[in-house]
Amino acid sequence: MADPRADKAFPVSWDQFHRDARALAWRLSDKGSWQAIVCVTRGGLVPAAVIARELGIRLIETVCVASYHDYKEQGGLEVLKPVGQSFIDLGGGDGAGILVVDDLVDTGATAKVVRAMVPKCHYATMYAKPAGQPLVDTFITEVSQDTWIYFPWDMGYSFQPPIAQGEK
Repeated sequence: MADPRADKAFPVSWDQFHRDARALAWRLSDKGSWQAIVCVTRGGLVPAAVIARELGIRLIETVCVASYHDYKEQGGLEVLKPVGQSFIDLGGGDGAGILVVDDLVDTGATAKVVRAMVPKCHYATMYAKPAGQPLVDTFITEVSQDTWIYFPWDMGYSFQPPIAQGEK
């Protein structure tokens, strides 16, 4: 399969990411009374922090799902850590009142797995591609399916590989 980053690039600066996270919080502010946030790691950590601040939410959980194993293409999904039972119980056992936050919905594979854990959650992402968009309740920006989003934590003056993958 060809490298999806070769098609279209959508670089997102820290400033833009922060503005988009605050815009997402603004949209979410009148959509429910959230008991907690579940952020999908790793991409959902930063927007979840901003949204938690903006909406006054102190209870935050993670669900750890790995899907992009080589920063090039989406591979097999692996749940590294599910949503804790105490958070599921907050929502009456089905996720009602739980806000799930991620940076992006691409194919929707991750969203399907997380929704199975908390089916009545409100799923919010910063960016949405058409294939995954039906699985998201609220998002800020739609990008085409063939677009590769470069998030600020991946960028320097050029693409920065994670330290763990650097030269030894």
